[in-house]
Parts: sequence; structure tokens; C-alpha cells
Amino acid sequence: MATSIECRDKLVGTPLERVARIEEAIVRGGDQAQELRRMPDDLKDLMIDEGLFRFTLPRELGGEDASALETVEVLEAISAIDASIGWNIMLGSEINAMAAGGMPKDLAREVYVDDPRVVMCGGGGPGSKPSYAVEQKDGSFQVFGETTFISGCHNSTWCFMGAALVDDGQPRLDANGAPIIKMFFLHRSQWEIIDTWNTAGLRGSGSHNVRAEGAMVEPKWLPVDLMLTPALYDNPVFRIPVPLRLSYNKVAIGLGVAKGALDTFVDIANNKVPMMSASKLRDRPIAQYRMAEMTGKYRAARALVMDTMGAVEEELRRGADLPGPKTTFDARLACTWAAQACMEVVDVVHASCGTSASEMTNPLERKLRDAHGAASHRWVAHPLYETMGGILFGNAPDAEFSGQGGPVLGGKK
Repeated sequence: MATSIECRDKLVGTPLERVARIEEAIVRGGDQAQELRRMPDDLKDLMIDEGLFRFTLPRELGGEDASALETVEVLEAISAIDASIGWNIMLGSEINAMAAGGMPKDLAREVYVDDPRVVMCGGGGPGSKPSYAVEQKDGSFQVFGETTFISGCHNSTWCFMGAALVDDGQPRLDANGAPIIKMFFLHRSQWEIIDTWNTAGLRGSGSHNVRAEGAMVEPKWLPVDLMLTPALYDNPVFRIPVPLRLSYNKVAIGLGVAKGALDTFVDIANNKVPMMSASKLRDRPIAQYRMAEMTGKYRAARALVMDTMGAVEEELRRGADLPGPKTTFDARLACTWAAQACMEVVDVVHASCGTSASEMTNPLERKLRDAHGAASHRWVAHPLYETMGGILFGNAPDAEFSGQGGPVLGGKK
């Protein structure tokens, strides 16, 4: 088998050009994903062949070393075609890259260079069986439990599962008296997929539960985390704490759905003659008004995300170890507001197209569901406004909003 570097060197065009080239396949796969509730295998294989799960990886691991802004552009382009497919690529490329940034380089070469088809998943939320890990005499850990919302699990060779360390049935505590939680790196042979994903929005994302029943994690894999500081690679993205990284990846999907909805609105308005009307929808003043208004909102949302994330990368390029409180806060606010604004764009466009937009055959129907699914994700959801509003009133930011990490920060060398 060719290495990932050899496969990368055979790719033709930029990631954006490759997305445009396979648009028809993404459309077909997106339709199939609605029935399967996950990405179809043939499209997964095509996406791997086109390097779209690994374009975010460092070049020495067979990737294209994408910046945060480039990542947003690629995920937006895929999601404008189909959000569920975009979500699969977002999650797989995101975890692939974060794991590379949290993995000793000798292991990374084994995992990524030797296997150009590797895709990862993980994170998720609490499951019906709380996860825990028990240390063994040889230093390995046995992991039990279940996690929810593991998007793209059918695509993946490896899965990260967070688990509390337990000794004699009691949680192991850190110096502050808090339970110690570690992200364990589990091979596909060590976990099973529990069929639980039956949603409206992002229906094809395959975000089922994953369960481990005594998965044995050898000491070799224990250093693997979702982020290491100091960073192992020069690209600034590897110094972006996990909460912010999850935020800009998620809002990219919302931006794509809004862009796709506006493009669809143009197609519909140019062809639809509303009931009891002698002219096309495009000739109605209210349609023209909404098209201009929502295009402005989408462009403002996109510009704000790109501006604030550009500031984060620039700060890191100048040598900062981590983004500072102001750049972190600005970017988190931008990602949250943009996700909500893009949902509004799709809502308004859907309503402007009348009753026919609710038909299952109308592409706006799926985009409406997907826009709400993307905007409700924890890292860009509207409840974050409460915390950020408090900071604007003078409250001290916690680690998540100060640039120092927060939940699922990762480890240190």
C-alpha cells in the first residue's frame, strides 16, 4: 500500500477544486445518507481518495497543513452541497488533525503515514453507561462505557472515548479534588456502534452511540491525546485550544448551509410561479427584499468568522503560545453569532419560498433541518450568549473563554 505522503502527492488541485469536481457524487451520497443515517461507504472511499479527511494534517503525515481559514472554506463548500456530508468530513478531518497534534511523532508516523485511509471519531456526550477506566498491573487501562453523538463512527478506524479513572470503584482525583478524565484512543476492534441516531437535522451524519466493554488500551497508546502543549507542529492551528477549534469547525457547516440555501432560493425564485400569481417568485418585491437582506446577513456572518479567526492565527503566528483572552472571546462570539445568524438565513429563505419548500423533494426542506442541527451544537449554541454576556458585563472569563483551554483541553508534554 502506498503511504499517505505518496497518496497526497498524487492529488490533483486544491481541496476546494477537488470538492467542486466531485459535487455530483456528494449530491448522490447526501441523498443516500438520508436513508442510511450515515455517509455511504462509496462516498467515504471517494472522500478518502480525494484527501478530504486528511487535508488538515501536517504535511509530514500526508496532509496539506490547512489553516483554520482554509478549513472553514473547504467545510463550507461541502456543506453548501450537503450538510450531513460536510459534517462527516468536518468531524473526521477535525479529529484526525487534533489527534495528530496530541500524538508522539513516532506513533503518528505509524498511524497516519502507514495508513493513508485512516479516519477518526470521538468526543461525543454522556451515554446511558457512564464511561470509566481501570488501570491494570502492566500499566494499561481497561475502558468501559458508552458515549453519544459519535458522528462519522462508521467511517472510522479509531475513536476517542473520555473516561474517568477509577481505583477500587472510586474515582481517582486530581490535586484539586476533581475526578480525573482521560481521552482514551480505541481501535475499531475495541468498540461497537449502537444504532441510536434517528434525527431530522444532520440526519446523514451517523452520530450514533459507541460502546466499549472492557477495551484494553496498551501503555503504548496512553500518551495519545486531543492536543499537546507545547505544540508538536508549527501550524498555528495546533496551538488553538480544543473548545475554539471545535467552534470554528462547527460554524463552517452553518455557513455552508446558509450559502446553499441562498443558491437554492435563486434557482427556485427563477422558476417558481406562486399560486394565484401571473409572475415568477423572483419578481415579487418581498422575495427580492429577503434575498438581499439574507445575503447580507450570511456575508456578515462569514466575514466576522473569517476576521476573528484570522486574528487568532495572526496572534499565534507572531509567537503566542495560545490565543489571548480577547482574540479567544471575539472568535467564540463570532462563531456562536454566525451559527445563529445562518439558521435565521435558512429560516427566512425557506418561509419566502412558500408551502412547496416543506415538500421532502425540495432541497430547502433538508437545509432547514440541517441549519437547526448545526446551530444547536454545544460549541456554537445560543446558551453560550449567557456566559459571553456576563464577560461583556465584566465577569472574569473561565479557561474556555480566556484562551487557556477549558473542557477537553488535552495534555502537556
